[in-house]
This record gives sequence, C-alpha cells and structure tokens, in this order.
Amino acid sequence: MIHELRTYTTRPGAIPEVLAANEEVGRKVRGNDYGVLEGYWYTEIGPLNQVMHLWRYDSFEERARLRAELGKLDGWTKEYVPRLRPLLVNQETRFLHPTRELTAPEGEGNFYEFRNYRLKPGGAKPWMDLFLGVMPTREKYSKNVCAWITEGPNPNEVCHLWAYKSLAERAEARAGIAKEDAWTEFTRAGREYLEQMTSTMLMPSNFSPLK
Repeated sequence: MIHELRTYTTRPGAIPEVLAANEEVGRKVRGNDYGVLEGYWYTEIGPLNQVMHLWRYDSFEERARLRAELGKLDGWTKEYVPRLRPLLVNQETRFLHPTRELTAPEGEGNFYEFRNYRLKPGGAKPWMDLFLGVMPTREKYSKNVCAWITEGPNPNEVCHLWAYKSLAERAEARAGIAKEDAWTEFTRAGREYLEQMTSTMLMPSNFSPLK
C-alpha cells in the first residue's frame, strides 16, 4: 500500500472555489473508484492558500492504472479539471510509505497538524525507528493519525499527522510530552538526523473522511 499526498497552492482567496469544485463535481465523478480518499484539508497556519489531499492505493501500478482510467471520464476532463485548473498556481506530490496504520481520531470537529521533516541522507529509517519506539510515551498526550517515510520526490523525509480539538489542547499535549524523560532522550538521539522541520495546521473540508 502507498499513500499519495497532493498539495495544491491556489490563487489568493481561491480556497472556497477549490473546495466547491471538489464537493460539487470532483468527488461525485471520482468517488473512491480511482484511489481512496483518506483526507482533504485546507491550510490555516503555515503555508497559506493551499489544499492538501491524501489518497490510498494498493501499489504504484494500481495508481497508474486508475489515474489512466480517470483521465478517460468526461466528467473529470471536461467538467472538473477545467473548473479547477485556473484556480491553481502550483501542484506538488509526495509518495508516502506508512509506518503505522492510519487511524482516525475519535469524533469530529478536529484540526490537524502535518509535520514534515527533511533528514540527512540515509536518516529516514533510523529516525523513524526511534520515533516509533517512543510512540507509546508520545500517545499518552495525543494520538497519532499516521506516520510515513517518503518514497519520493525527496526520499530523505518523514511525515506525521496529528489531530487536536483546539490549539490549547495541542499546547497542553506538547507541554506534557516535553516533561517525559523518554521524549527528551528521543529528541536528543533523533536530532543528529534532522536537517529541516516544518509544521502546517490543517482544517478538514466538508467532504474529508478525516474530520
């Protein structure tokens, strides 16, 4: 199984139009027949004017086959794509190998934090091994939705996704974990692999499976 994370940068102010195009046309045409939608968000804190959507496929071969079939649908090529394309200024794709099963948070009304770390060459797996080892301690404060090692375009990345009810809940969780010896040891050991760290706060769309 692979996940594909697509990040679209829109024209300023175009997020509502992008969401409407998906809710009114894109989701109806595509459904989950051409890759399974796991989540669809728009950015709130971090890089602005972006939407991020996460898809699941059994393999790269399945993705290629399904996207070729999708490209043959009139509803996609003649309705959705012409409506969406003028709203976008950039598109990026990450292919992600999940190292944990994706687990939806309890209930709805969440916002999500997507953290992306660029590591030194060869550092992704040892960092992730350390991260998974400390996960029981980390999850005492908030539950992980998923964690990944990237397959491309940059193979030296890891990503992880978290859900919170509020910024205050996030602050409390991060303050709590900072007091744990196991977490302190992890951050000390993992620091040698890190080059760059980014965090983006995401709000789920109306049609996102993860809410």
